[in-house]
Amino acid sequence: MNKVPRYQIALVRKKSIPWPSIKFSGSHNVWEFGKQLTETADREQFWALMLDAKNMLIGVNLVSQGTLSASLVSPREVLKPAILLNSAAIVVFHNHPSGDPNPSVEDKQCTSLLRAACEVVGIRFLDHVIIGESEYFSFSDTQGRTLS
Repeated sequence: MNKVPRYQIALVRKKSIPWPSIKFSGSHNVWEFGKQLTETADREQFWALMLDAKNMLIGVNLVSQGTLSASLVSPREVLKPAILLNSAAIVVFHNHPSGDPNPSVEDKQCTSLLRAACEVVGIRFLDHVIIGESEYFSFSDTQGRTLS
């Protein structure tokens, strides 16, 4: 008789980031939060913010750290912590070390894939924000959407 392994999934808290309780009501909130996490990064970092039903932050996850100009992102890796935290919604952001927040073709494709994957699992995809040196780009803002 073959043996089938049994697994248990556990969510492990690594450390906390000091931040006042915040409701993410717009892309500017995401930019303010994200620029502090990425300000010293010398390469692209892709982060996911997990939110409750009222868009209050319940967790943050560094999904991927890439190169100077690219970061590999899989919808599965973005959604795994969101599902484990029972997130109602997510916002993702990444930095452009060049300082230019304009989206690349890959950024646009990534956003479309994430939006579709979130729809399948029932998690609201609110925004993808690209953090530049002194400004940012928001996919939701360009589409006239809000984070609510």
